[in-house]
Amino acid sequence: MTMETAGGGAVMPRPTLSRMIVAAMIGNVLEWFDFVVYGFFAVTIAEVFFPAHDPTVSMLITFGAFGLAYFVRPLGAIVVGSYTDRAGRKAGLLLSIALMMIGTTLMALTPGYATIGMAAPILITLARLLQGFSVGGEFGSAVSFLSEHAGDRRGFSASWAFATGGMITVLASLFGVTLTTVLSHEQLVDWGWRIPYVFGMLVGPAGLYIRSKLVETPEFLKAEKPETIPISDLLRRYPLEVVLALGISIISNASFYILAYIPT
Repeated sequence: MTMETAGGGAVMPRPTLSRMIVAAMIGNVLEWFDFVVYGFFAVTIAEVFFPAHDPTVSMLITFGAFGLAYFVRPLGAIVVGSYTDRAGRKAGLLLSIALMMIGTTLMALTPGYATIGMAAPILITLARLLQGFSVGGEFGSAVSFLSEHAGDRRGFSASWAFATGGMITVLASLFGVTLTTVLSHEQLVDWGWRIPYVFGMLVGPAGLYIRSKLVETPEFLKAEKPETIPISDLLRRYPLEVVLALGISIISNASFYILAYIPT
């Protein structure tokens, strides 16, 4: 049920809108949580999956796998975004969290290099690619879903996509500080670093179930479905804006992960 404002705009009842925000943001939290955890445990992950005679080389390979996830994020935004425009916001949210669950499960359960050899870094790289692809499609789908459901409270609803970033950082930091303080180096390498990913692996099915109960947005149900991806139009009409957005994103993410890596 919706309510009308004095200006004629529809506004969802607060409890219903709250449920929509939780459902949309649970995937956002899970996906960015996995990204931040990788930065906190980069040194340990390098030792487990990318061993080398030179620790610097091992670390560079680890961050190379991390960086690959960022290269596929635009591809995820294009593919999942196009799918979301055709199949619906709900379908896009389900797809993105399902892909992230696969990536998180691979991170949590893949044996180390000492156990399965080269298959270990290959599987971890695949996990990172899946995570990057899903994150690329998650943000736009979640913001579209919330803004289209929120009526006159679009700004408030969509802002949660950014607000959860700070919450995720705090949660991942708590995992990092607690595990590195309580566990020995050997315990951290053997199994301790996997705990945050197991947490994410367990949260994923709950998020998938919650999202399966979502209601499609009325705006999508009324809108014409696009037949093509308007990427060429975007690049042709707004080349400077695209370059500026990419630059801002690169600077923002680089500074954040430098700060995340420093404590390690």
